Amino acid sequence: MTQQDILGQITQQKMLPLYFHKDTEVSINVLKALYAAGIKAVEYTNRGAEAVENFKALRKVVNESMPGMLLGIGTVKTVADAETFINAGADFIISPVVYPPVAKVVQDAGLLWIPGCLTPTEVFTAEMNGAKMVKIFPGSVVGPSYISAIKELFPGMLFMPTGGVDTTAENIKEWFSNGVVAVGMGSKLISKSVLQNKEYDKLTTQTKQVLEILNNIQ
Repeated sequence: MTQQDILGQITQQKMLPLYFHKDTEVSINVLKALYAAGIKAVEYTNRGAEAVENFKALRKVVNESMPGMLLGIGTVKTVADAETFINAGADFIISPVVYPPVAKVVQDAGLLWIPGCLTPTEVFTAEMNGAKMVKIFPGSVVGPSYISAIKELFPGMLFMPTGGVDTTAENIKEWFSNGVVAVGMGSKLISKSVLQNKEYDKLTTQTKQVLEILNNIQ
């Protein structure tokens, strides 16, 4: 898929679940629960020593039994990490920061790069380095109204807040009414309780509920 195809899938889904767990089996079962709910794009985060091997295991599962699923990797801050996960089969790369050398490696590989930004200067730097979408992080610091305050400065940019996005219809609708095209959902969706107690059916049900809210947003 092209970068534009992947952007299209994320914006059509209107959300991007993200998570990490050190246990491979738990990581796989969370992905299966999300897929069962209808999710077709997921960000696994590079937040532990086990991330690379877990990602490879997830890639294998996706290739074997999850047609249409896009598997991205997040929290990529260095060129070395970017190269590692590109070689492991990442469909897209998400960074918590704007680091041009990572942007170049990812884009040279033909993949989508989504950097994390907070200030207008960071959004501009991301744009100048080829970003088509930015992750506003942490979203809880600025709130939904921040998007509408800066969006007109960057008419070609797509905004996706992460951190502070709740699963309630009220919160989700507020973000979209202020101009985002998707929301990143981590612990508010894939909670510690879900991970610790292996509540995979509950995760599928909650994810379906969030997707229904998103599908009703005009």
